[in-house]
Amino acid sequence: MLDKTANPLRSRLLESERLMEETGCYDGITELTLRRQDPLKFETLHTKLRAYCVSAREMARRISASPGVREVGEMVVAIYTPEGDAIALSNGIMVHVHTMSRFIKWMIRNGYEENPAIRDGDIFANNDAFIGTVQVPDVMDVVPIFHEGTLVGWAGAVCHELEAGGITPGGDVCLAQERFTEGLFVCAEKVGENDELRRDYVIRCERNLRMPIYWVLDEKAKVAACIDMRESVKTLISEIGLDYWQRLSKEFIEEGRRAQLARTRQLTVPGIYRGHTFYGHVTEGKPGFQPLGPPNWLYNIPIEMEITAEGKIRMDFDGTQPWGYHSMNCTPAGMDGGMFVTLTQHMNFEGLVNDGAWMATEINIPHGTWTNPDNEMAATATSWALLLPAYGVFQRLLSRGFIARGFVEEAFVGQVNSPMIEMGGISQYGTQFGMAHFECAAAGSGALAIKDGLDTAYVGWNPESDMGNIEIWEQNMPMVYIGRSIVPNSGGAGKYRGGCAFSSTWLINKTEHLRLVTSEHSSRVFDNGGLCGGYPAPTCEKHHAVRGSDIFEKAARGEALAHGPGTDPVTSDFERAYKGEQVFEEGPYITRPHKSGDIFSHAYNGGGGFGDVLERDPVKTALDVENGFLTREAAETVFGIILGDDADGYPQADIDATVARRAEMRRARLEKAIPVSDWIAGEAARVKRQDFAPEVTRMYRSAMQLSPRFASEFKSFWGLDADYAFAGET
Repeated sequence: MLDKTANPLRSRLLESERLMEETGCYDGITELTLRRQDPLKFETLHTKLRAYCVSAREMARRISASPGVREVGEMVVAIYTPEGDAIALSNGIMVHVHTMSRFIKWMIRNGYEENPAIRDGDIFANNDAFIGTVQVPDVMDVVPIFHEGTLVGWAGAVCHELEAGGITPGGDVCLAQERFTEGLFVCAEKVGENDELRRDYVIRCERNLRMPIYWVLDEKAKVAACIDMRESVKTLISEIGLDYWQRLSKEFIEEGRRAQLARTRQLTVPGIYRGHTFYGHVTEGKPGFQPLGPPNWLYNIPIEMEITAEGKIRMDFDGTQPWGYHSMNCTPAGMDGGMFVTLTQHMNFEGLVNDGAWMATEINIPHGTWTNPDNEMAATATSWALLLPAYGVFQRLLSRGFIARGFVEEAFVGQVNSPMIEMGGISQYGTQFGMAHFECAAAGSGALAIKDGLDTAYVGWNPESDMGNIEIWEQNMPMVYIGRSIVPNSGGAGKYRGGCAFSSTWLINKTEHLRLVTSEHSSRVFDNGGLCGGYPAPTCEKHHAVRGSDIFEKAARGEALAHGPGTDPVTSDFERAYKGEQVFEEGPYITRPHKSGDIFSHAYNGGGGFGDVLERDPVKTALDVENGFLTREAAETVFGIILGDDADGYPQADIDATVARRAEMRRARLEKAIPVSDWIAGEAARVKRQDFAPEVTRMYRSAMQLSPRFASEFKSFWGLDADYAFAGET
């Protein structure tokens, strides 16, 4: 038992939580006294804190050498109370604002005030997801803020590192099946004193990472950002006084909690909303995966969201799958982070948001599931693989609430998975390297209820999506781009289509050893969805590569080159253009190393659609075909839009033919339609005889074994006997 007198900070944290439990208000703040006394001063100071954070982040981005931070913006900074609650934050990867809160509170609960002690100028770092982050490459630094000897807050910063030293190169270590293969862990450690990183910590980074320069320089950038915020806060306290600051920071958070409740009441209709998605992970026949589970994984992600009359949002993941020996598990910190980043871009987009918004929510993540493993040795390196589809469902549930209340313009079909490509080996400079390629930060978004989704411009974990400059990526990896193009039909169809994805094609150059690994893309099932009749976006990830191609010879002869695999599902452009070994891989790409002269193509994901496909604007569709977002075949067979050509040869909608075609398609729908009761009866017969693929059987069996509630509802819905069970072992 920790001595409370020796740990006043821990006592203060426990008291704050007690007051919240007793009063329902943060730290017992039942009245926003300072806001009432001088609302203009109150809002000015809140905006000033936000400006401190934004300014510190932008300064740090200029210090960082990592293209992930400098180009893509994979960074966020925030200011916290002494107890670790976020007061203000910057733009960027806002998922980590609350995960840093968990990190600070973990240190407080574990007696860090006494040992190793918390002093002015100390620097603490963490990337352990079970303490407080999402995955191993998400490295966070926090520094305490003291004013005349009193701890008055914390400044924190997070960067996503491009290399973590795991079993596979990069940061999202897809082959990690236990914690011990994820890479370099920094577990709530004091890594610096007197505003300077410890030399032994830097040496550990240099000797355990393939490319330590990015990690180390990002550390310096984060420390600089934290010091900048710390000094700004100290100056502010000197102006307004310590007592005012201590009350003000608490009122900011309580205001944030109340604002979230009010916004939820305003925008949604109270009630219980349910949604569902799935995730498929194909590992069968792929090298390196241990035989610790099934060859292919299928994850069931049911979500129930309750919105109370007060405006509180309760999320329940009961019925999902147990954790497994793979890298896609998550932790409570990651699940909280997913909730926070979704709220900040979906409902709290004005910038003045903090941990108060999170306090207006509740989340049930059953122990033993992938959302909350009961074994802290579980790997979490690619936790976004399941986080993204899960919180995509959350976005669609919120959107149903928006539509029910009449705020149609707020509806958003949601985020999708963002397949990651990572690499390592020998660089074009002859040195060891490893890195993640963050052009995945520019996927297609789901559609909105009033317009198409964003093409190649959105990702759920960083609302400021940016794919970075090609030239910067080429400086850092032994590959050169020979193509980057929109993937036609990659957005889900609907009255408003989902945003389209893109694909990149690279020529491996000036290396004899390059290991390519991809992760975080679903296979064989839809991990996203549409809304109000819209279709999901395709998620069947196929990789195309050519080993030992003759591209250099063709270029020397001045012959035409294929700049991508093309859209022909039978014969790719690569097969037509290049000699060499043609490679087609489904799911994660992990094979023997590549070398100079090989070609590799990787595609990303688009978002789901909104509304009936037969209501889509024919003129808009003609423009989509012209610009490569849709094919003519999809325009006719999916949307019922007949296209001709105008005098200049560009696609032009034939309105009369389209009206006739759509009438025909509606008649065909009616002819194929059957009563819902008949469909349920047919599916119930399948369920009773367990007519499922092996992956589906394992999925339902494991969910029913872990969740009595899910088992009961499953049996009740399908009219099954109480003793119904799936055969076999999980």
